[in-house]
Amino acid sequence: MVKFEPSVTLPNGEKMPLLGLGTWQSKPNEVKDAVEYALDLGYRHIDTAFVYGNEEEIGEALKKKIDEGVVKREDVFVTTKLWSTYHQPAKVLEAVNLSLKKLQLKYIDLYLIHNPAGFKFVDEKTLFPKDKDDKTMYDQVDHALIWKELEKAVDQGLVKAIGLSNFNHKQIQHVLDNSRIKPANLQVECHAYFMQKPLYEFCKKNNITFTAYGPLGSPTRWGINPKDPILLEEPQLKEIAKRHNKTPAQVCFVS
Repeated sequence: MVKFEPSVTLPNGEKMPLLGLGTWQSKPNEVKDAVEYALDLGYRHIDTAFVYGNEEEIGEALKKKIDEGVVKREDVFVTTKLWSTYHQPAKVLEAVNLSLKKLQLKYIDLYLIHNPAGFKFVDEKTLFPKDKDDKTMYDQVDHALIWKELEKAVDQGLVKAIGLSNFNHKQIQHVLDNSRIKPANLQVECHAYFMQKPLYEFCKKNNITFTAYGPLGSPTRWGINPKDPILLEEPQLKEIAKRHNKTPAQVCFVS
């Protein structure tokens, strides 16, 4: 088993492993095996989200490995996220409990507001609601009101830490100005093509840990242009990797 030592300490004192297994776009009936293998290998941070549609499979994998004695619950850091259809304050705790049920957990280590944009709630399975003209049905809610419900989730022991995803610095500042519990983490796209340095410095100044998703360039992200360059094929990146006897992917992770 590979031992992953590095971690970052969140404002609540909990340690979050720096390297996590992201499960976006994981194929149904395969993600369970992937999480089991990752836990066997030494991963101790699993990242998922309600919108990924894989929380149940991940919950099955976690339960299996905990029951087998491979890991203890307290040794695994689980991140999941509040989807945009649950932004109405009355729906927030419902979403938290729904994720807990799917994941078969008593608490979530880190719970993020996945997206600053809110959508109208239709039902649990309608993730991107459209009207009769095929237009997205938005339902924008003040992020401060959503945040107050997440603070309740912390108070009730349902989640240990709360944070944000895909928020810009103005949106983060609004939450900071209207919060009792400060955001512990920001998760955004960040890689060699999109370094996000000003946003990183803003988070550092405000004691918010920073998580990069898509560190390999996210070649299968939404809206990608087939003509876009591929990060792992960059000649300069390959040269750096060769010089240090590493792979381009390894260079990306430490850049």
